[in-house]
Amino acid sequence: MDRVKVKVINKSHHELPNYGTFEAAGMDVRAYLPLGPVVLKPLQRALIPTGLFIQLPQGYECQIRPRSGLALNYGLSIVNSPGTVDADYRGEIGVILINLGEEDFTVNDGERICQMVITKYSHVTWEPAKELDHTQREKGGFGHTGTD
Repeated sequence: MDRVKVKVINKSHHELPNYGTFEAAGMDVRAYLPLGPVVLKPLQRALIPTGLFIQLPQGYECQIRPRSGLALNYGLSIVNSPGTVDADYRGEIGVILINLGEEDFTVNDGERICQMVITKYSHVTWEPAKELDHTQREKGGFGHTGTD
């Protein structure tokens, strides 16, 4: 696994994002709600601040992903999942949470609301072509292999 240094400013009073286990890919990120909890009604969404500001190295992005337990148990997800924080962004990281559950969900200050994954990316150079190489799959998609 690669190690990369990322500059961070933490304006919250919470610990920095951290890994739950040694081999975890994502770090848990906490809500920063100094004015009090946010209640999300079913199908309601809100931008939840984190108090975090980062400076990624060139060639890296930060992905914001839902936490599986919150998704399964409460229907809580992220609208633009995964959310992308580009290397040249310097504003506060905010998380657009949505309640897809049937009950109100209260987001509390300090609650772990998402996972953050820092990863490399590539820029594409398009190579115009008149045809593509053939494969066994060809144009098959959208469940063409069935469910068995």
